[in-house]
Amino acid sequence: MYCWKSFLKADATGWLLEDNNPSVRYFTLIEVLDQNENNSAVRAAKQNIMKIGVVPKILAKQNVEGYWDNPRNFYAAKYKGTVWQLLILAELGADGEDERIKRACEFILENSQDPESNGFSMNTSIKKGGGRHSEVLPCLTGNIIWSLIRFGYMEDERVQKGINWITRYQRFDDGINEPAKGWPYDRLKACFGKHTCHMGAVKALKAFAEIPTGYRSRQVKETIKKGVEYILKHHIHKRSHDLRQISKPSWLRFGFPLMYQTDALEILGILTKLGYRDSRMQEAIDLVVSKQDAKGKWNLENTFNGRFQINIEKKGEPSKWITLRALNVLKRFYD
Repeated sequence: MYCWKSFLKADATGWLLEDNNPSVRYFTLIEVLDQNENNSAVRAAKQNIMKIGVVPKILAKQNVEGYWDNPRNFYAAKYKGTVWQLLILAELGADGEDERIKRACEFILENSQDPESNGFSMNTSIKKGGGRHSEVLPCLTGNIIWSLIRFGYMEDERVQKGINWITRYQRFDDGINEPAKGWPYDRLKACFGKHTCHMGAVKALKAFAEIPTGYRSRQVKETIKKGVEYILKHHIHKRSHDLRQISKPSWLRFGFPLMYQTDALEILGILTKLGYRDSRMQEAIDLVVSKQDAKGKWNLENTFNGRFQINIEKKGEPSKWITLRALNVLKRFYD
């Protein structure tokens, strides 16, 4: 058994604990250094998330009714619409008790959740209200459920129904002869078809990894098991039917935040959070180790900067977020 720290070229923890990024400081304290939520430094960092840096700047641009940009384009306005701000704020550890966060959550639940299926849609139905049934997306549903759980909505009936949407409809097909038929599969051929879209599978697992172990239903556990095996068949970032080939070269370039996209680091983060340590993860783990610099830091290689409400870090430079994610993956995988 290796100690995860033996894979580091240097200790970047002090850099991650700097006060200028309270979100990274907070997550470093509780995830890397295993500090308790009641620790005074942890409490101070959590409070500062709402006062310093990106979070207050994003919230300053919010409409009083809870949305950003054009309310009708909560999904289509990539990446300045309400969906994307909710994801970013959840990634940054914003406080779900804050009234501005609650208004954003309620806006999305009211306008994006399909009242018929309980999945989340990229547009609102003008006639019926709620999310448009014909435009429910699996990756969006996974992302929104993950965000709402992070913000304390896990026991909300609407979120529970969204979780049930994932267990009922999410598939993990790996090149089957006949794709699934019926709603939503007939319309979402790019998401399902003969081979399930990787992003939808990953975001479903991301949502379920956020559910505490003791709160996972039998259906959730079964979905996790199927989804993880699907990802492991691909060795995280390969083509399952030819493991010599990379599924998408972009998955080898680590980014934050990833929105509906994914990469090998995010996938490893989800699997290790779920408790998986499988030999089929090893090549992707080795990739993570190889990307650190001499100071034990990882660069931001992929970004949507220029399309956000507020830019987050600089492409090509050492990234606190990527470094934090890499440390978490190595810690969980090797310890």
